[in-house]
Amino acid sequence: MMAGIMSYFGRRDTKQSAREAIVVLRQQLQMIEKKEEHLQKKIDQDLKIAKANAVSNKPLATSALKRKRFNETQLEQLRGQQMQLEMQVNTLESANLNKETMDAMKKAAQALADIHSGMSVAKVDQTMAEIQEQRAVADEITELISNPVGVDMGDQEELEAQLAALEDEALTDRLMGADHVPIHVPAGAVPAAKQAVTEDDEEAALRQLQAEMAAM
Repeated sequence: MMAGIMSYFGRRDTKQSAREAIVVLRQQLQMIEKKEEHLQKKIDQDLKIAKANAVSNKPLATSALKRKRFNETQLEQLRGQQMQLEMQVNTLESANLNKETMDAMKKAAQALADIHSGMSVAKVDQTMAEIQEQRAVADEITELISNPVGVDMGDQEELEAQLAALEDEALTDRLMGADHVPIHVPAGAVPAAKQAVTEDDEEAALRQLQAEMAAM
């Protein structure tokens, strides 16, 4: 029956075909359930007739029991068919889920392949090596920019030695110059020799003034 259902749908989309097959199977199950309900009612009715006529009308009771047995056989067959259909529905649903899962995995695998199409372990290693090389170049450039232009370490050491020599020379000059420091003379103080000369000049001027007044 399953092969007939699948051949009925032909080579259409498997996902859609599986869904339609499940719909057909469920419709068949509903029809079987209705038949089972109808047969069960007939079985119950025949059993009731057989019980009612078991003593008073044995032929009628016997006929009712035969119909009951026949309907029970049909009911068992329908239940077997129902079980088969339910198993097919479960199988189709599981297969459909597996198909959808596999399709999703294939799409994911293709997406990964597209992402990695331009990548490889060798290319990644090469890129990382180039990054390390460029970092080293950047560090070297930074170091060169940070140092004074035109002055290397040898020149720097020579300049520091010359500066130390000049400092020693300046200190020596300061120590030697301390012996010739002039003595500080307080303000208003006049040396004795200069003071004597000043007094002589004043006396001479005074005598000259007195002589001029006497002549008058």
